[in-house]
Amino acid sequence: MRVYVFILLIAAAVTYLTTPAVRLLARRAGAMTAVRERDVHDSITPRLGGVAMLAGITAGMLMAAQVPFLEGLFTQPREAFGVLAAGALVCLLGAADDKWDLDWTTKLAGQVLAALLMAWQGVQLVSLPIGGVTLLSAHTSLVLTVLVVVVSMNAVNFVDGLDGLAAGVMAIGGSAFFLYAYSLTRSASTTDYSSLAALVTAVMIGACLGFLPHNLTRARIFMGDSGSMLLGLLLAASTITVTGQVDPARLSSADIFGQFLPILLPLGVMVVPFLDFALAVVRRIGSGRSPFHADRMHLHHRLLRLGHSKAGAVLIIYVWTIVVCVGLLLPLVVKPWAVMLFWAGGLLAALVLTIDPLHWHTRRTERGHRRPAPVTPVEESHDIHS
Repeated sequence: MRVYVFILLIAAAVTYLTTPAVRLLARRAGAMTAVRERDVHDSITPRLGGVAMLAGITAGMLMAAQVPFLEGLFTQPREAFGVLAAGALVCLLGAADDKWDLDWTTKLAGQVLAALLMAWQGVQLVSLPIGGVTLLSAHTSLVLTVLVVVVSMNAVNFVDGLDGLAAGVMAIGGSAFFLYAYSLTRSASTTDYSSLAALVTAVMIGACLGFLPHNLTRARIFMGDSGSMLLGLLLAASTITVTGQVDPARLSSADIFGQFLPILLPLGVMVVPFLDFALAVVRRIGSGRSPFHADRMHLHHRLLRLGHSKAGAVLIIYVWTIVVCVGLLLPLVVKPWAVMLFWAGGLLAALVLTIDPLHWHTRRTERGHRRPAPVTPVEESHDIHS
């Protein structure tokens, strides 16, 4: 565990220290986010934050390659370097989009290419976690791998709409996934605790934590597509690695739930991005538009219209992510009644925080006491002559 924490801190430190330089690079390159009608920020802000995150992730991975505990992950098969190469590819693609606003077909083609690169290097979904069921064919395996990677990248990209939102959600969800991957590896082997899924998740968390101080309220830089697609790819890589290489049936509890967790936990990590992505696709296709057509109907936009502040909306989505991720992990360590109690209390607290009934009552009371201002004779005369 200490080795993974050390790698995480390396990734966080490098990301934090390189972000100011990347911000300056974005200004000089003209990779700036203009204030558009659909946006919630009110000032022109540099993008390319994903470049700094890639620097931190690369530093963490290269450091891990020098640690005896983890160096075996960087030999044959070369999956770790495959993930890093695919991450560099999508980061480069996202940086180009941050600069020139690429069309959605170009971005989709680049995402598919990155997924194929990972699959070529061995990061491929070859089995389902339910009883270790082998997929029907190599073609099916490849198609599902590409689908998982592309959907994950676009889901994170869709949720990246408020200061600190995407980085915070991925740090929270990634922490839950790291704990699961690490505990799964300990259950599968009594001597070798190295895990590519745990390593990739650790550097992803580190990059998010290093970037967050620059990206919270009144962000000085946005991660842009270069960062959101990178995070989505890393989570997909961790998920594929777990489902394809470790049999969840070997969990200490050996229960049925444990066999479904490799599917459920990534969905829990991405519950808000996936929900936002699915609703956006249905909404846009239903109105005859491209699923990549931007609008102001994302979940964070809806929270703002409910009267929440930007920071409040981010906090609410953090809470929902925590409730879902912790709720999915608890069955591995506590009794079913405690799990049910947590779900009931957690969902109720998150729902109350989202609806904010006290705020609604206050606003309704204010509207009820508000009366139109009387029109003065001068105002009436002005209206007549105008």
